Formats: sequence, structure tokens, C-alpha cells
Amino acid sequence: MYAIIDVGSNTVRMNIYKLENGQFSLVMGKKESVGLASYVKNGQMLPEGVNRACEVLTEFRTILQDLKITNYHVFATAALRNAANSRAAVEEIMERTGIQVEVISGETEAELDFVGASHAVEVTEGLLIDIGGASTELVVYKDGEIQKKVSLPIGSLNTYDRYVTNLLPSRAERKAIKQMVLNLLKQDADLNYGEYKIVCGVGGTIRAARKLNNYLFQLPIANTQIKAPNIKKMLKLLENDEGEAIPVETLEVLLKVVPDRVRTVLPGMIILYTLVKHFHSDYVEVTRAGVRDGYLYRYVLRPNEPGSDAPATEITAADGDAIASAAQAAVAEGQAGDL
Repeated sequence: MYAIIDVGSNTVRMNIYKLENGQFSLVMGKKESVGLASYVKNGQMLPEGVNRACEVLTEFRTILQDLKITNYHVFATAALRNAANSRAAVEEIMERTGIQVEVISGETEAELDFVGASHAVEVTEGLLIDIGGASTELVVYKDGEIQKKVSLPIGSLNTYDRYVTNLLPSRAERKAIKQMVLNLLKQDADLNYGEYKIVCGVGGTIRAARKLNNYLFQLPIANTQIKAPNIKKMLKLLENDEGEAIPVETLEVLLKVVPDRVRTVLPGMIILYTLVKHFHSDYVEVTRAGVRDGYLYRYVLRPNEPGSDAPATEITAADGDAIASAAQAAVAEGQAGDL
């Protein structure tokens, strides 16, 4: 059994995997909304943000101890990566929790997104997008190989904090967010042009958009595609008219379908639609795989591959079987969270 913990800008997620026949399968997952990006002020991670990270990591560590899982990796993305006091914050987290947190670069995050997605869906040619809380990763790929990877300093949460004055973005705020995305794309000649008909979408924001898409357009719950025009329709339907009260119907939809992303899902979808339109994409193919799965494959399952600098950990099938029983018992008792 192996655990991967992702200290993201919006949520902290833990996936627990079981080793079978040399391959890992997801046993359980747990997430906590933390909103670390909101605790970055004037470029500094505030003590309150460190406190929230410590609270959640301590909770996750207790679960791992109960399940007797000692093999785990913890990494952090944009919120801690972009904070000027990142090193001090990480050191404090380690002192208080006993957990070592690896802060990965934006390019590494983009690469791991692709590695994870490539094990879940066919990725031959196109564009991968992962919209996090404080960054957006883009990966251009062809013939199953990465051609370009980049991390933009925008995400669903820091965009909400910067541009949205009410609970939901207004038409004017939506246009401001769109222009910000386009300005960032113009800074990179390779991203300023190009057509990618199919987008591989990963991450919580795009998964939330899929849920809204299926609900609002009465599609099967298992549907994994979001047509590009549907994103625009959803934004128009759910946006807040400036100066008007937020429609009760809109809040009811968001609270019913994506209750943990009421503030951030629309800013994230504005980023998504701007990118989809810019690259003339037809639809987004959504997958649950992503950076945590990529980390697992790159640094745990195949630690000796080129580019894998994390230490290898010995995991036996017997250990996996024994701990799986404990994990299943914990799930039955309601201790291990939700998938």
C-alpha cells in the first residue's frame, strides 16, 4: 500500500493505492478543502495558511498510522511554490507534523499531469489542461510525447480572490478574467497560436465542470466529454448580473452539484473556456487521473526511469494485501473519507 498526498492551492488530497501484479490500483481517496492560495498575501504564506495545512496533514497522518501505511510521499504545488516564504513555511510544517513536503515546480506538475493521464486515457495528440487553485498547467503532446509544458500563474481560487467581488462573477468580471488569460498566452509565442481539437482535462475544477455539464444538459452521469459550446452556455446561465441579487436557482444548482466549489468553479470555467476557444478546441475529455497518479508512476512504480529522482521504496504484494484489509475496515467504519 502506498499513499500520495497532494497539498494543492485549493484542496489537500490523499490517494491510497494497492500494488497488484506490479501495478497500482486506487483503493481510496480523501480530500479536504483548505484554500491555501487565499492565505497568500503580498507574496507571503500567512501563519493561518500554515496552520490549515498542518491540521489537514496531521489528520491524514493519523489515518495512515491507523492503516499502518508507512510508505507515502507528500508534495505541494502552486500556493506554497509561489510564496516568497515557501522554504520557511515548509520547514514549519515539517517541524509541527513530522511530514516532509516536497515543493514541485510548475513544469514538473505539468509533466506529472501528463504521465498520470497517459495511464488512464489515450493521449496521442492534443492539449492537456489542469486548472488548479493557483496555477494552470498546459501540456502540448504529439505521438504520445510531450512537446511543450508550461505553468501559468492563474487558477480558480487566486482568480476568484483577485477579480470577483460577489459570490459569483459578473459579466464584466468574466471579461477581465478572459483578458488576463489571453495576456498570459501572448507572452509565449508557442501558446499564442495553434489548434488542438481535443483537450484532455484533469484536476478538480474540470471534473466539477463535467458534473455541472452532465446535470444541466441532462447527460448520463458517466459522460466524460464537455462540448466547447456547453461551457459558454453554462457560464451565461450561471453568471451574476452586476448589481443584481444572486439568483436562488443558480445557488441551488451549485450547492447541489458542486457544493465544495461554489466560489471557485465559475472562475475556473472561465479560464477553461478562454483556453478552449483560443485553441479552437471542440471538446474536453475529462479524466480522474492526474498529478497524483503521475507522481506515483514516475517516482514510486518506476523510480529508476530517467527523470525520476525520488528514492525508490520497497513495497511487497503481501504488505499490500494485509493493509488493504485494514483500509477496507476503515472505510466501513467511515474513517477513510470519500473517493
